[in-house]
Amino acid sequence: MANFKVFLVFVLFLLSADFIATFFYHVPEHIFGKYHALIHHSPNRSFIYYALVQKKPRVLLSGFMAFLPYCIFIPVFWAISPIGTLLGVAIAGVHVCWRHQPIRAQKTPVFLQKICEVLYITTPERHWKHHQNYRVAYGDIFTFYDQPAQKWYKILVQVKKKCRSYFNLI
Repeated sequence: MANFKVFLVFVLFLLSADFIATFFYHVPEHIFGKYHALIHHSPNRSFIYYALVQKKPRVLLSGFMAFLPYCIFIPVFWAISPIGTLLGVAIAGVHVCWRHQPIRAQKTPVFLQKICEVLYITTPERHWKHHQNYRVAYGDIFTFYDQPAQKWYKILVQVKKKCRSYFNLI
């Protein structure tokens, strides 16, 4: 039972955090934000480097906002299973590094691509598609968030247009 609880918390942590990160940060940031597309989708990709070189520390806020959904769930899931929570945080961190590796340098092995496809896990190759075209391949960890995220994207674009015409602000 203890192992099941660890596994359940691990999976729920990743699902929950990736959902919030995708729908409440990542997609809205592409519509309303500035720094995610400007920095993260550039060849540099480093919020810290950009903040230091351009002397714009507020840029770090955007980088932190991408990580915040994972932080929100730590206390919730920690109460149920600290080990499952730590595994979730660790795997999420490793996955960030893995999906951002240069795909020209090292291609994901075919067997691992097949496993990721079955489990709906984003590979570096799939994430690179998002960096080339920010309107596709959403879901930082899980690929099944892509289709609803694209619908959400279209809704937010309409909201932005209405706000722009109504308030002349955005």
